[in-house]
Amino acid sequence: MNLVLHWLSQRSLRLLHALGGLLGWLAYGLSTSYRRRLRDNAALAGVSPAQRRMAVAEAGRLYLELPRLWLRPREQPIADPVQWQGAELIEQALDGGRGLVLLTPHLGSFEICAQAYAERFGARQPITVLYRPARQDWLRQLEETARARPALATAPANLSGVRLMMRALRGGQTVGLLPDQVPPHGMGVWAPFFGKPAYTMTLAARLVVQTGAAVCLIWSVRLPHGAGYRVEVAPLAQPLPAREGLDEDAWTLAAATAINRSMEAVIGHSPTQYLWGYHRYKSPRREPHS
Repeated sequence: MNLVLHWLSQRSLRLLHALGGLLGWLAYGLSTSYRRRLRDNAALAGVSPAQRRMAVAEAGRLYLELPRLWLRPREQPIADPVQWQGAELIEQALDGGRGLVLLTPHLGSFEICAQAYAERFGARQPITVLYRPARQDWLRQLEETARARPALATAPANLSGVRLMMRALRGGQTVGLLPDQVPPHGMGVWAPFFGKPAYTMTLAARLVVQTGAAVCLIWSVRLPHGAGYRVEVAPLAQPLPAREGLDEDAWTLAAATAINRSMEAVIGHSPTQYLWGYHRYKSPRREPHS
């Protein structure tokens, strides 16, 4: 497997995206459950059949571009062009002297976002990203090695990771997370996502409120023909609710709903690059405390 990954890491982005499109359709054709989930999730969000077909190929491109992103030398910059749109919002947040929370959906090349931030802004304010460790030992070791780069640290999606994120923000640093990722049991609430209840993390809103950090949306879209990526930054589409006048449960649900609304807005910009096959509406798994 390592030999295959290293071979892929040396191929051009254009070739990887071409092969990835085929891989996406292969996975779609071979897995009945994946095919049904992708269709149902996309239909729920009002995605057209033509857009859904494009999303099938884009999902495969995500996986085949990972070796090129993960296996380059640690100090080497991203190999392909990265355009920025809205970078001034990050500049303004950093000028405020507070921590910064960056929220990214499972859209486009979301792995690029943290690496691109670290390259452009990391010397000024490092970033720690939350991730869910893979269950396979070899893949978990690869993730941990590949994602740790200059000015970029990682934190596992458990209580110890939450503490790391909180410490980073209180130290005036930046953190990044995917708020449309299903959190472990007890770390979320059921909130509407494209009109259907989805178990949604409460961490994103709590990090902002408890540390006074600034918050931005950030996402990366894959450019055609292997031309690179465009990283886009925007404010929340729906502000987080005030705590006054709401009890804890009501505020938590309102905050999770606001985060989901912002995710929906981002996805609406590039629906063909969202991972509609992601098991967004599943029940959370229970994990041991650490």
